[in-house]
Amino acid sequence: MIELFYWPTPNGHKITMFLEEAGLEYRITPVNIGAGDQFKPDFLKIAPNNRMPAIIDHAPADGGAPISIFESGAILQYLAEKTGKFLPGDVRGKYKVLEWLAWQVGGLGPMAGQNHHFNRYAPEKIDYAINRYVNETNRLYGVLNKALEGRDFIAGDYSIADMASYPWIVPYEAQGQKLEDFPNLQRWFEAIKARPATIEAYAKGKAVSAQPVMTEEAKKLLFGQTAKVVA
Repeated sequence: MIELFYWPTPNGHKITMFLEEAGLEYRITPVNIGAGDQFKPDFLKIAPNNRMPAIIDHAPADGGAPISIFESGAILQYLAEKTGKFLPGDVRGKYKVLEWLAWQVGGLGPMAGQNHHFNRYAPEKIDYAINRYVNETNRLYGVLNKALEGRDFIAGDYSIADMASYPWIVPYEAQGQKLEDFPNLQRWFEAIKARPATIEAYAKGKAVSAQPVMTEEAKKLLFGQTAKVVA
């Protein structure tokens, strides 16, 4: 049994996509980030960065005590290695996938996140910041589009690299992007969107919450935190 600490955001969807694809038994424990659940002391013990998702694997492969993992990239790699799915076993194939997983975690996710913030949530519209992150998101879409030339998925076969990137493309309109500008990416996007596991993963998200996170109170909780929240 995998216990998943989750809220339906792009990083949360990554993990439900994997769990549905792999057919693993799991239970969702909602972490309402708009209500501040991520700052509760019990969650801090599992996720010291105060961010979801996180998991507890109650049946780890080594047969030992339950193991907790935080950070979405680490969770995807852990689950892929546990199941032997969606991560190649050969060195070259494995690190091709991990390169693109790192690309998403260090590039696409943070840049798209800043795009969302300055476009949608910042109390004042700063043209420089908006243009900076819309343009960088556009560049990253171009990188992905080029990588997908002549192949169905990012690193060859469907993998955790695809599961990591797809949820961050879903809000492309809010990011100021047009999929038709990136035909390889658009083809890839539509193929993943149609997968039964993707459909089920997003349905699980709607069952947890169909409400918008960004109330004014939620903004106070999500933005401007300092080291005091982990003290």
